[in-house]
Amino acid sequence: MLIKDVMSRDIKIIRPDTPLAVAARLMRDCDCGYLPVGEDDRLQGAVTDRDIVVRGLAEGLSPDAQVSEVMTDRIVCCLESDHVDVAARHMKAEQIRRLCVLDVNRRIVGVLSIGDIARVTEDRDLTGSIENAVAEDTVAA
Repeated sequence: MLIKDVMSRDIKIIRPDTPLAVAARLMRDCDCGYLPVGEDDRLQGAVTDRDIVVRGLAEGLSPDAQVSEVMTDRIVCCLESDHVDVAARHMKAEQIRRLCVLDVNRRIVGVLSIGDIARVTEDRDLTGSIENAVAEDTVAA
């Protein structure tokens, strides 16, 4: 199965100068925990709900602080034409739950999550192995 058949296409991209509170409300409103960060058609990073809480609020940042202060600037991507197994290998190797999905022109067209893979493939071994790899990183941190 190809990533384009599984990924979430309804994505919101925020700017690095977006206040944390605005990003959090957007996550609430779109029921997501991950937002790509970019500007001028260039992907610069990503922010998660955990980034906002752990790197932001828990460290004393104001809700008015910018997303750029807590975002991850290293983004792992895959192509929409890749097979889901390729994305799963990336997720396991990088110990992450989500990938930005790019088209042939290297433009972001979606996000692929473990949940997307689980929902469509029903492959519990595949999604379980990704979660185990992510958990190993969480325990080490």
